[in-house]
Amino acid sequence: MGNALRRQYGKEAIEILFVGAEGKMEMQKVPDAGFAIEGLKIVGIQRRLTLRNLSFPFKVISTVAKARNILRQFRPDSVIGFGGYASAPVMMAAATMGIPSLIQEQNSYAGLTNKLLGKWAKKICVAYEGMDRYFPAKKIVLTGNPVRKDIMDLQGRQEEGRHHFGLDLNKKTVLVLGGSLGARTINNCIIEGVKAFFDADVQVLWQTGKIYYKEMAGKLSDYGDQEHIVLREFITAMHLAYAAADVVISRAGALSVSELCLAQKPVVFVPSPNVAEDHQTKNALALVNRQAALMVRDTEAGKALVEQVIALVDDQKMTATLSENIGRMARPSATENIVKEIMTLV
Repeated sequence: MGNALRRQYGKEAIEILFVGAEGKMEMQKVPDAGFAIEGLKIVGIQRRLTLRNLSFPFKVISTVAKARNILRQFRPDSVIGFGGYASAPVMMAAATMGIPSLIQEQNSYAGLTNKLLGKWAKKICVAYEGMDRYFPAKKIVLTGNPVRKDIMDLQGRQEEGRHHFGLDLNKKTVLVLGGSLGARTINNCIIEGVKAFFDADVQVLWQTGKIYYKEMAGKLSDYGDQEHIVLREFITAMHLAYAAADVVISRAGALSVSELCLAQKPVVFVPSPNVAEDHQTKNALALVNRQAALMVRDTEAGKALVEQVIALVDDQKMTATLSENIGRMARPSATENIVKEIMTLV
């Protein structure tokens, strides 16, 4: 988003300051991307009665006070919240100082923080319809989520993608994604389903994630020569991975869902159960209910995932329907639309 603002208005005309949570990855990633960042000591509230929660109000007051100091020094024309840990104190501080603010809710189910912040925000950019369940309808703008642009033009690039990863050009291909760290349930399903993929003559491009790569590579070696399974710790050329795939297995994080809509790929979601308010299941259902994706619950994946994916690969009618319907939910101009709303505030 910062780069989009700079591209449109010029680096010299736009001054951007990020505020993040101390100890979180943004404190390193943001400076690496060429932007300034300030850190706040953020603490979360436990969803049960604990001694730690007794001090929570005092910690919030202290954090909001520091956020106010940051805003006084930086003197922004607007404040934008994307739902991270630091959003709440900064947005609360902005409200008390009369600075116009905008929030972007990436998921189909609004988190507690954004629902509270919605009362102060001037505009609320969302990625799904029906978000007036959580926010005042007059503030809502349906923009979509900003995602990488290189996945928007995959037509005719299947051969290039398969060449890139050393895949067979003629085999049906399943792309497996579990996020940068990986997803244990999905990884276990794939390793246990290696023979089923082999028997079905289906090849797999498998991103295990950093945590599970060595473990999965070791288990895969037990199967001997498995050229139809291409293992990667992390995939950087995601546009080519999507281009190579006939079907995708993925968690249902907000940005993953938005990318898959742009890629227009048939997908089987396995929502993570380890997220606030089970929002990944709600993200997946927003597509499932429109016949734009399939879903297997995490608890049922061991029995059903590989079998359902193999059946989908061979079902040309279903894959065509899913591709068409998921493509209808794409928001290719999301970044530009959010930038427009930000500059309207300014």
